[in-house]
Amino acid sequence: MPTLSEKLLKPDVRPKVVADSNQLIDDEVRDKSGLSGFAIKAAYGVVKAVKPGIIPDVLDAMLDDFVARLEPLYAEWQKNPATPFQSFLDPRAGQAADALLSITDDRAQRSKNQTLKKAYEKLRPSGKKHVESAIPRLGRMISKYVA
Repeated sequence: MPTLSEKLLKPDVRPKVVADSNQLIDDEVRDKSGLSGFAIKAAYGVVKAVKPGIIPDVLDAMLDDFVARLEPLYAEWQKNPATPFQSFLDPRAGQAADALLSITDDRAQRSKNQTLKKAYEKLRPSGKKHVESAIPRLGRMISKYVA
C-alpha cells in the first residue's frame, strides 16, 4: 500500500492538503472559546494581518515534516484499513499531537535563545491540548486523501 507521503505529497495533491490544512486551522481557531480562545483568536488575527498568506506558506514548508511524523500511525492503521483513518486516529489524539509537536520540540531544543526555550516549555502543555482537540478534524481531512 502507498505511504502517507505518497498519498499527501504528490504534486497534484499537496496544494489541496495545504488549503485543507489552512481551513482546518481557521476552523479550530474560530471554535475556540473563553479567555484563552480570545487570546488565540487575537494572536492568530495579528499574524494573518501582519503577513497575509503566512499560514499556508508555513503549512507548505512544514508539510513534509508533519506527514513524516504521522507516517508511523498511518502504517499502523494500514494493518487494518477497514476502519476509517479518522476513527483510528481519534483515540490516539495524544500520540498524534505529540508526533506533530515533536517538530516544534526539536526546533525549540536547537534554539540558542534561552528565553524562547523557556517560553516554549511553558506553552507546550496547552499547545498539546489544542493540537489534540484538532485531531478529529485532521483525521477527517486525511481520510479524504487516503480512502
